[in-house]
Amino acid sequence: MATTNRTSPPFERAGLSDEQLVGMLRTMLLQRMLENRGFQLNRQGKIPFASASEGHEGVQAGAAMAFARGRDLLFPYYRDLGLALGVGLTPYEVLLSLFARAADLSGGRQFPHHYASRRLGIATISSIIAAQLSHAVGAAYALRVRGENGRAVLTTFGDGATSEGEWHESVNFAAVHKLPIVLLCENNEWAISTPLAKQMGQPDIWRRAAGYGLPSTCVDGMDPVACYLAVSDALDRARTGGGPTLVEAKCYRFLAHTTDDDDRTYRSREEVEAHRRDDPVPNFERRLVEAGILAPEGLERLKAELLAEINEATDRAEAMPYPGGEELYRNVYADSTDPWR
Repeated sequence: MATTNRTSPPFERAGLSDEQLVGMLRTMLLQRMLENRGFQLNRQGKIPFASASEGHEGVQAGAAMAFARGRDLLFPYYRDLGLALGVGLTPYEVLLSLFARAADLSGGRQFPHHYASRRLGIATISSIIAAQLSHAVGAAYALRVRGENGRAVLTTFGDGATSEGEWHESVNFAAVHKLPIVLLCENNEWAISTPLAKQMGQPDIWRRAAGYGLPSTCVDGMDPVACYLAVSDALDRARTGGGPTLVEAKCYRFLAHTTDDDDRTYRSREEVEAHRRDDPVPNFERRLVEAGILAPEGLERLKAELLAEINEATDRAEAMPYPGGEELYRNVYADSTDPWR
């Protein structure tokens, strides 16, 4: 990637190289552009729905950079498109999932944005809010029991999940057994249509950790470098026997919950536009250009390359066949694909 001579003082890079910083921006741009493609395909009637993660790009790109591929395990939630891309999922694999094609890693069976990849350590999730947390602490417990040191589990969730019983049970279990896990809350201030103020009397989720005996930290979720630092520190602690950490990243969801939701019924356009000033994507673009890490022409070339990649992946995925009827009961019943006999 072309660079320019630095004319601005370097910003805090947390030990990340130019290539890593540009890589985080690439993940953020890819997340936003691919999500936009999902919304387009839904409006064209080609996929059933798409979920929104616009505003989460900073926290997810930072967390993905801290994730150790081939060692760590990821238990995401349905708004983690950027995190999945950041740890290695390809646009083609995402689009196979959106189109529910047979070549999808889940065989065309899962909901859109419910990614899974054994090769990348991404566990499939349930649509039930907070259900991935009990799965995640179970995996972390297995790592500890097996003595697999140097590995950790990263699990993510929204602020709404912290109102579920499974969240509390999972956090408590992780604390009691000192598990190698990082619990990352992407607090976007809205649990679908319920604002944070109507969910909890204490709006700082990270403060809850003290009740379980956990260390915690709060970070600006719009700043990918700050998020990288917070998640990296927590994962390092987990990998070296230090136990779990609760990380709260404060961000904002700019779009509706999904393509089936009309957020105009529960929040004003003025509120959303006020938060747009903190949009992590253009802000990080500007920081990299001002620091001389990425030239303006390099930025435009990167965007063009990503759009071309998404266009090619869309056409290729859409052309793939759906699962056949004979696949209906595969991997559902043990020892038979004919359960009625």
